[in-house]
Amino acid sequence: MKRDKIIYWIATGLISAAMLFSAFLYLSASEELVKSFASLGLPLYLVMLLGTAKLIGAVLLLAPVAARFKEWTYAGFLFTFGGAVWVHAATSTPWIAPFLFLMVLVVSYFYWNKLKSTTA
Repeated sequence: MKRDKIIYWIATGLISAAMLFSAFLYLSASEELVKSFASLGLPLYLVMLLGTAKLIGAVLLLAPVAARFKEWTYAGFLFTFGGAVWVHAATSTPWIAPFLFLMVLVVSYFYWNKLKSTTA
């Protein structure tokens, strides 16, 4: 059980830290990020939308909230990382980083479910 908690918190901490940093870049409208969105042909309104969603999601993963909110957060990040992998692969830009974060998200979700079932 202790090992499971450690794995869960490491994976969840990595995802949350990455999403908080990403949210900062998105919400501050980083020049490099905006150029990247424009070069991929993505609408710029997605920058603020995704930045807000990433910030809220990172907080919800760390906060002691109802399981329903965690489930929706995991689903949202699954779509975010899956979409990022897809867009980067389709545009021949590096897709490994979002794929690795997707795998860390899967580990976090697996251990969250495992811990949730042992405490229920």
